[in-house]
Amino acid sequence: MPSGKYIIKLCLLGDGAVGKTSLVRRYVFDVFDDKYLMSFGTKVTKKSFRVGEVDLDLMIWDILGQKSQEALHAAYYRGAAGAFAVCDFTRPDTMKNLKTWLGSFRSMVGDMPVIILGNKSDLERKFTLAELEAFGASVGCPVIETSAKTGLNVEHAFSEMGKKLMEAVS
Repeated sequence: MPSGKYIIKLCLLGDGAVGKTSLVRRYVFDVFDDKYLMSFGTKVTKKSFRVGEVDLDLMIWDILGQKSQEALHAAYYRGAAGAFAVCDFTRPDTMKNLKTWLGSFRSMVGDMPVIILGNKSDLERKFTLAELEAFGASVGCPVIETSAKTGLNVEHAFSEMGKKLMEAVS
C-alpha cells in the first residue's frame, strides 16, 4: 500500500432523490435532514481521513441526478478515481437506471472502482438486497446497503471506497 498524502476525486452517481446529498452530509458532518434539497450542478465536499499509511483528502462530487443534464455529467466525471452508484430501495427504477449511470461514468474515466449503495434501507423496500447484489454482480460492482437517516454502513462504505482507491493507485 502507498504512503504519503493523496487528493482523490470521488463521484456520487444516481437518480434524483436517492439520497446522495444525505449520504455525504451524514458522512462528512454526521447530520441528517429529511427535507429534500435538490442538487443543482454539482456540490463538492472535502473529507480528510487516514487509510493505512496514507492521508487521504477525498473530494466528494455530489452530482445532480437529473437525466436531462447528461452532457454536464460527463464533464463532472473527468479526473474521478472512483464512484458510488446510489439507488433507493423504495424505487426499483433507480436500480435499473444505474446501468446508464455506470456506462456514462466508465466511458469517461475507464475502469475505476465503483461501489453500489442501496440507500434508504430503513424504509419499506420494493426490491431486496439479494436482487441488488445480483445486479451489482452483473455490472462488476460490490454492493453495500446504507441508510443516510440512521447512519447504517455510511462510514463503512466510505472506508471501503478509501481502501479500493488506495489499491487502485498502488
